[in-house]
Amino acid sequence: MKLSRTLLAVPAAAVILLAVPSAAFADESVHVKLDPLNHSGASGTATLTAMADGDLKISIRSTGLVPNSPHAQHLHGSTDGMDFHCPDMSADKDGNGYVSTEEGMPDYGNIFISLTTKGDTSPKSGLAVDRMPVADAKGNLTYERTIPAADLPAGTITHLKDLHVVEHGIDANKNGKYDLDGLGESTLAKSAGLSGIPEEATDPAVCGMVSGAAAGSVPVGGVATGDGSTRHDSTPLYALGGLALLGAAGAFAARRRLS
Repeated sequence: MKLSRTLLAVPAAAVILLAVPSAAFADESVHVKLDPLNHSGASGTATLTAMADGDLKISIRSTGLVPNSPHAQHLHGSTDGMDFHCPDMSADKDGNGYVSTEEGMPDYGNIFISLTTKGDTSPKSGLAVDRMPVADAKGNLTYERTIPAADLPAGTITHLKDLHVVEHGIDANKNGKYDLDGLGESTLAKSAGLSGIPEEATDPAVCGMVSGAAAGSVPVGGVATGDGSTRHDSTPLYALGGLALLGAAGAFAARRRLS
């Protein structure tokens, strides 16, 4: 009788373990090194953590940013296996020594998730300056947010290594603020008929590629990598991302006039 009870207990325990597979998985992370763009002198690190419940936790620590200023930040890229990456200075097509938003977007892709401090995280909030983190008086920026699984675009977790972290906002003339004396007006804004928006406020400052994460440091369920295919025509993506940036740039101008 004792033997039969033991035999029955073993498969029962196995059934319990199989019934709750999520309990066997811990939260896992990828780490991103944020490298300077546009001579910004800024740098940082980001950690993207895939939670066991499907949520995505983002932690960012940056230094050397324009002090006391909002910095739009996003996850850029694609979950379709496209070959997006951080741009280098070869993206500077007009030869002014800086990679603008328009010049960089074909390389790093459209806005995938807006890393706002609260509320909406869709591309529509691409430069919602009232909900973007603000660097402190020393140019340091700290960001922590967990985005619920229900608010994540399809494929975010399984394709996390195809996404890149970009923070915007530079100080070209080193006077500690965004102004027109640095790089003039934003070419993106001017193309839509908006005036008075500093180019400094919209140019990218740092970019980090998730694909550089160490082996074994991958989100729950595994991470798919790009398929190595040729970059597709990003014109439609640029148009969508540009509209998001322009709408927020207008908000930035309005806030600047009121301050």
